Amino acid sequence: MRKRQVVVRRSSEEPSRSSTNSALTVRSVKYGECQKNHAANVGGYAVDGCREFMASGEEGTTAALTCAACGCHRNFHRREVETELVCDCSSPPSNGN
Repeated sequence: MRKRQVVVRRSSEEPSRSSTNSALTVRSVKYGECQKNHAANVGGYAVDGCREFMASGEEGTTAALTCAACGCHRNFHRREVETELVCDCSSPPSNGN
């Protein structure tokens, strides 16, 4: 019987390695709240409250790097990387125990 094991972990976690199982790693990147300090030029700290990056244009264009909500570049938004480790594991059939 073949089992499929899916493990989702944050990028800060140490990856686990298995030499006996074949695994596929899938990473997805999402951009969270804007962290641009709009008051840096006057010595203060103020963020605009944008909660999530939304691209202004189609993927592959320069507009895709600008947020439609706040107008900031994508690099000002917190980057969240989720890594999914998909493992096709084979195990011997169980005898009901």
